[in-house]
Amino acid sequence: TPAAMTGPTMVLQVIFLLCCMSSVSSFAVPSGGGATAVPVQLFEPKERDAHYGNPLNVAQYLVDLHDEKSAFNFCGGMLFQLVLSDKLRNHLASEAAKGVNDAGQPQIFDASKSRMFQVSDYSKVASADNVRIFHGREIRQVPSATGGMGFVLQLSLANGDDPEGWTPEEVKGYDGWGHDSGRTWRMGERLETEGFKNFRKQFGESSFALHHRCYLHFDDASRMWLSAEDGCEGTPDS
Repeated sequence: TPAAMTGPTMVLQVIFLLCCMSSVSSFAVPSGGGATAVPVQLFEPKERDAHYGNPLNVAQYLVDLHDEKSAFNFCGGMLFQLVLSDKLRNHLASEAAKGVNDAGQPQIFDASKSRMFQVSDYSKVASADNVRIFHGREIRQVPSATGGMGFVLQLSLANGDDPEGWTPEEVKGYDGWGHDSGRTWRMGERLETEGFKNFRKQFGESSFALHHRCYLHFDDASRMWLSAEDGCEGTPDS
């Protein structure tokens, strides 16, 4: 953890780590705050399936979650806005238009795959394919983030020359199967030096990030969870 992370920022990090250790899965709670009502199909499984089909058009679902600036409820109340990079959003919109049978549609694993290491062909590497596994970042101190907590969960396009994607240094040093406390958080200045040129302009001058591989799975109630490799996860909030 960078030395600059002191005071309130460190407190938030400790709370996040503790709740993720104690509660890998949790029920969504209303975000409140008088925000614009979230379309019910984005968080209610029955309405979601009626709207996006069965099988789901997962690519369109992710695009809509991004466009509506939806928050995901992590650890029973920590709200992270889902943000897709421009390249990943465009890629998913293209896949959505091709239909649910296209090979590029993202996969949501069943409830028996509640941790990434349970997915077939899992290995401790940095690679992602934009279908089963995604490149992600948790980003802190984002003033505009939905939910009012300053948290963003960003997904970017792997293997696609994405200017908002993982930097070569993030790829080389990835160890996301380990605990956050032993990993390298990156301040905005460092990410810009490594290649994400507009990081602070996009997320805020004080923002910083930790990169994770992420995947999608259902639970027994048919809710979708966006899960990091270390087991921390969230479901669309109401």
